[in-house]
Amino acid sequence: MKPGTQVIVALVLATAVGLGIAASGQAWLLAAVDMLSPVGSLWVNAIRMTVIPLVVSLVILGVASASEDASMRAVTTRTVIVFLALLLGVAAIAVPIAPLAFSGLAPNGAVVLPAGAVEAAHQIGASGTATSLGAFVQSLLPSNPVAAAANGAMLPLVLFTIVFAIAIARLSPAQRGPLLDVVRAIGDAMQLVVRGVIALAPIGVFALMAPLAAHAGASFVGAIGLYIVIYSAAMIVASLLLYPVVTLFTGMPITQFAAGVLPAQLIALTSSSSVASLPAMVQAANGPLKLPRRAASVVLPLAVSTFKFASPVAWSIGACFIAWFYGVPLHARELAIVAFASVFLSFAAPGVPNGAFLLLTPLFVQIGLPAEGIGVLIALDAIPDRFSTVLNVTGDVAAATIVVGRQRES
Repeated sequence: MKPGTQVIVALVLATAVGLGIAASGQAWLLAAVDMLSPVGSLWVNAIRMTVIPLVVSLVILGVASASEDASMRAVTTRTVIVFLALLLGVAAIAVPIAPLAFSGLAPNGAVVLPAGAVEAAHQIGASGTATSLGAFVQSLLPSNPVAAAANGAMLPLVLFTIVFAIAIARLSPAQRGPLLDVVRAIGDAMQLVVRGVIALAPIGVFALMAPLAAHAGASFVGAIGLYIVIYSAAMIVASLLLYPVVTLFTGMPITQFAAGVLPAQLIALTSSSSVASLPAMVQAANGPLKLPRRAASVVLPLAVSTFKFASPVAWSIGACFIAWFYGVPLHARELAIVAFASVFLSFAAPGVPNGAFLLLTPLFVQIGLPAEGIGVLIALDAIPDRFSTVLNVTGDVAAATIVVGRQRES
């Protein structure tokens, strides 16, 4: 059974067990299912422990390695600029709109946090303080990177890591090579740990979701459907918005771009894998889209490995859903942090199933959301992930098309 199928089965079983306990009205059954909460909390803690070393190693490798090949530096620079511009554009649209999707809904007050989540939420609430915009900007560069890592302050830590990686890139090859080898080994080791943690997802999901369903009852099923519909619709709309953007910057007819990207989109929808869609993207670049060779040989592989166009949409909707689900308000400061992270942190997501959710864990803690909410999103991700993969693939092809601009083959 595939890992994604195992998570779906765990979600269905947890929902059925939880709803059955809620319908029974038996206090002892509710107390019994609450005993699963520590297991779910342990799984969330296992996710959280991998984040710092994994992200730091990936950011250093990504930034430092990009400067090693001087011949491709110009193409890489232009590609990164296009990536950032597209990410900033979608973040500017998605992050302000995402809260509106849940603003007209009644608070999800029926959900009562199980024991482990109650403790985590209280700790987060006790440590959260209002911060002015000036203080937030000042905090972006940490005075103590080690303290930032210990406190889970991801944005300051990532900015420091980027500065450190740029410095590594400027070292001589004799100095840079051994240092990058050590960082690469750390990243590879953490990838193994992450795969082990993700392999335990069915157990963690069941332990998290059964108590939630037992406390929330029928409203839990409605919350699941609400999230899937809003998330999937947002991904479809964002994908369609890329079509006129490509036409605006390249002059390519919308019909030509749509026909070229369609095969890759279909593979993405059925496989939930951007990597599996890469051959179809390369074929589209060399065929219907008539892009220069470097689009297929440089831009598309770089896009698939680093460019997560769906992140601003996914992270903002995920954060707003968890905020509504647990009844935690999000204000402009918290939404600004989500927007910043979705643009500048998403490229460090590890290439494992649900890898992007690993980066969301410390982000949730920083904006005052229970870390257990990550388990909820992982459990509900089977269907939405297909639509986010379609958006990522569409963004990859759109970025490659825009990078080469109007220099297409006739």
